[in-house]
Amino acid sequence: MQTAIFGGGCFWCTEAIFQTLRGVELVSPGYMGGYTPHPTYMEICQGDTGHAEVIKIDFDESVIGYSDLLQVFFNTHNPTTRNRQGNDRGAQYRSVVFYQDAAQRDMAAAMIGQVAASGMYEKEIVTELAHAAAFYPAETYHQDYFIKNRHKPYCSFVIQPKLDKFTVAFGQLLRPEFLEK
Repeated sequence: MQTAIFGGGCFWCTEAIFQTLRGVELVSPGYMGGYTPHPTYMEICQGDTGHAEVIKIDFDESVIGYSDLLQVFFNTHNPTTRNRQGNDRGAQYRSVVFYQDAAQRDMAAAMIGQVAASGMYEKEIVTELAHAAAFYPAETYHQDYFIKNRHKPYCSFVIQPKLDKFTVAFGQLLRPEFLEK
């Protein structure tokens, strides 16, 4: 098993996306990159912990590669908006890749270059690259949020449309049970 850690806005959205992928064994929302030990969601929301909302992805590299995960990451959030994704604003929603080692750092840097050169986005890519630090799991009610709350307004109006769009673009990477829906 390998680990990838990404911050791309609300972890409810990113968790829902990455849970659909073949080879992804576990997606855990949490906090990383700040200076407050064991932060709470309420502290994160106040914006003074330095942490980002992130997802920790445990994946089987024989099924899905880190480069595939990076492609999904850069295609499912806006890496050109500093400290913002949609209506979510603040440093906790920044675009960031927390790499585990030099190989992941180099792949992420190369992907940023490819995305920038592709013209996919008109603005500059502002995604941060940082070495993985202490990961603090989010509170229990954040775990599997979309799966447990798919009929709540945020899930229906924000996450589900994102998943629908993602399914069309990345169907080849999805677990079969997500293709059947």
